[in-house]
Amino acid sequence: MGTTDEDRVYYVISDLHIGGDEQLENVEFLDELLAFLERLEQTDEPAELVINGDAFGLWEFTTISGIEKFDALEETYPELFEQFRATGENIPITMLPGNHDHELAAYDEYVERFAAYNVDLVQEQSITRPVGSRTIHFEHGHQQDPNNRIEDWGNPYATPLGYFYNTLVTSRAGQLSDRGRYNWLKDVQAVTPTERMPVWLLSKYFYREMNPLLRYALVPFLLLFNISILLVILTSLDLAGIWSMPVERTTGFLSQFGTAGTAVWFLLAINVTITGLVMLVGIPLYFIRRDVRKTVSRFGIFETELTVDAETPYAEAAREVFEEDPETAIFCYGHTHRPRLQELEGGVAVNTGTWLKRLHRRDGITGILPPVFYPSYQLCTVRIAAEPDAGGIVVDYEAVEKPSPKAEELTLTERLFTVGREPELELPDGTVIEDEVQVSEPQPAE
Repeated sequence: MGTTDEDRVYYVISDLHIGGDEQLENVEFLDELLAFLERLEQTDEPAELVINGDAFGLWEFTTISGIEKFDALEETYPELFEQFRATGENIPITMLPGNHDHELAAYDEYVERFAAYNVDLVQEQSITRPVGSRTIHFEHGHQQDPNNRIEDWGNPYATPLGYFYNTLVTSRAGQLSDRGRYNWLKDVQAVTPTERMPVWLLSKYFYREMNPLLRYALVPFLLLFNISILLVILTSLDLAGIWSMPVERTTGFLSQFGTAGTAVWFLLAINVTITGLVMLVGIPLYFIRRDVRKTVSRFGIFETELTVDAETPYAEAAREVFEEDPETAIFCYGHTHRPRLQELEGGVAVNTGTWLKRLHRRDGITGILPPVFYPSYQLCTVRIAAEPDAGGIVVDYEAVEKPSPKAEELTLTERLFTVGREPELELPDGTVIEDEVQVSEPQPAE
């Protein structure tokens, strides 16, 4: 018996962000991507690969325009395009535009050029596919993001706010990245949400670009800052003759250790002096800073709970799709770079994550040290298939293994400050959806 579209198995990936100016040309997961495509080239499943937006970083090309960007991609990644061709001879490959590669929807020539490599580029905002007796809704997700929504779909000159960020910041970072002490600036495209950028830049300056002697001189002061504030208060009470016991006992305790105790007391004295001066100037500056930050935060420049939690718009969009078409069981999207499966009334919302490096913020456990942004990869594909033996439509995440680049990208100081606090990445658990549309019973009239 032959297979039908309803029997098809779907593999979904998104947010590869391949390409861009200079250092952004480096694809750190290329070997893993080629191996994944080779696996699909050999599969006997009735499969289809859906690349759900942002396969390419076309916004990040700023020295060329239009279809020339395809020429650059073709020339830079010949092995990838040849693997597209080989995989596409075995299974269908469908590609949707995202925001970073919205130009794919703007020039019909892209459709022809990708077709030569057995890739079906669909220039629409979304597509649907049958699975069992239900339907999957695919969209990249940027249309739910006001900073990246394309109001005039297919217009090659559409420029949402995110466009300017990527052409002015991300692409420029790719051009300048190799000038640093370490080639780190290109990772700007992995910083999400973008409101986290100021803190990330401060972190990389401190741990990577700052003169090492200056950094090591500052570390004790920054680590002991919280303790130093307490000592400033106690010293002030001692000098004022209000309460001398803590200072006297501390002096007596440290004197037992001879030269070592004197060195510690000297270090604490320096910290107290510096901290006292900082507090003297910093208290009025704190209130000014707080007022400025409140004002600036209203414009979404700094990270807040609102900017970090970007899932609510997608849950709402999924509910609307499920309500409009009850046969739709799955709302599949990307864009936020966070793999996530959320069960909603009427179906599930599935985020396919990203193949880019992910940066996990780890704040200092004491003092006022800049946070460490711990690098890792969470490469994955989402597999969707109707499996009667499993009880319905199975949605599952399949991990693609790639080690963390921490040894190469974190300084010794950063590794020490994150010992025991490394991110433990786990993909969401899969789920099984009923392969039947649930029709609610009509309510009797009162």
